[in-house]
Amino acid sequence: MNKQMAFFSFNNIRVTGVACAVPSNEIKTESYKPLFGDEEVEKFMEMTGVRASHRTSEHQTCSDLGYRAVKELLEKKGIDPKEIGALLFVSHSPDYRRPSTAFVLQYRLGLPKEAVCYDISLGCSSLVVGMQNAASIMNTGDIQKALVIVGDTAGKSVYPTDRSSAMLFGEAGAVMLLEKSENENDVINALVRSDGSGYRYMIVPGGGYRNLHASEEAVMCEDGNERTLMNSFIQGTSVFTFTIFDVPRLIKDFFAKTETTPDSYDCFAFHQANLYILKQIAKKTKIDFERMPITLDRYGNTSGASAIVSLCDKYGNDTKDKTIKVMACGFGIGISLGATSFEINTNDILPIFEDDEIFEEGLITNPNQLYEKK
Repeated sequence: MNKQMAFFSFNNIRVTGVACAVPSNEIKTESYKPLFGDEEVEKFMEMTGVRASHRTSEHQTCSDLGYRAVKELLEKKGIDPKEIGALLFVSHSPDYRRPSTAFVLQYRLGLPKEAVCYDISLGCSSLVVGMQNAASIMNTGDIQKALVIVGDTAGKSVYPTDRSSAMLFGEAGAVMLLEKSENENDVINALVRSDGSGYRYMIVPGGGYRNLHASEEAVMCEDGNERTLMNSFIQGTSVFTFTIFDVPRLIKDFFAKTETTPDSYDCFAFHQANLYILKQIAKKTKIDFERMPITLDRYGNTSGASAIVSLCDKYGNDTKDKTIKVMACGFGIGISLGATSFEINTNDILPIFEDDEIFEEGLITNPNQLYEKK
């Protein structure tokens, strides 16, 4: 029996731009030494590669960062927001429980009412799945341009003294622009997998409709870290096993399905989980580690935005007019994993922007604000 694969191939659709934004607030990992001790922090930095990260303020959201990234990209490309036919916001960090953050971004950006807008609730694999969704609706409809906005503010759900997570996450918002093309050689491929048996591996168990009013009392967990039900739980051993076995298998299957090899790609923009995991993936798949940009050291684990953060960091200030072939891979919470390939001109990769702006109109601290005229 042939193994079933969720493989997608789209012709005449091209990635025509990427951009990202991070908060200006930089936190050095070594600043945790008074809290966790010198030895613990040094060991963490050596294993994960995270030496600094950027964190949002209390009311700044992923959509604020994504908004800045979109504004910069559309201005650089000379595109009127009215030309955008679809906006997908793919994240585990929405502005509200409801409505979808995509509608907020549509309103802020001035996209037409004819545009299709919706959220997809995903974390580390958000770019791959977001691309696949956007390309699918473009492939079957008359949409010419689509935005995929990804990222997370994962640090907001971490308990302050959680050694497994407090130093790991950075926060960012990123965007990818897709456009229909006349060129048959413009091809986007994607392979996506899911394993719901690992839904507990990375989870915030409280606050959803399963346990809406979960206790916020801190409990000492079996791994020696305090947390509440409203905080992130990461089962490190299970996650590590998944990443060093399932992810290389996915990548090898992607190579086989697309009839490519590691030498077929100029850049491997992979989710920045941690440095040791990335090295293991590269080793098992025979990927040249030098072609896998690393941003963990300065930006931390930025969840679904990390592939674009890596592209912007490496090529954002590149003045050469050249087309590169990229393989991107996202894997994590869900469990969800995916790989994709596409070409992009380096002139369409913007540098990393820093931004601290907040959508003040969207900050609702009193229900009566909802009755006020804008």
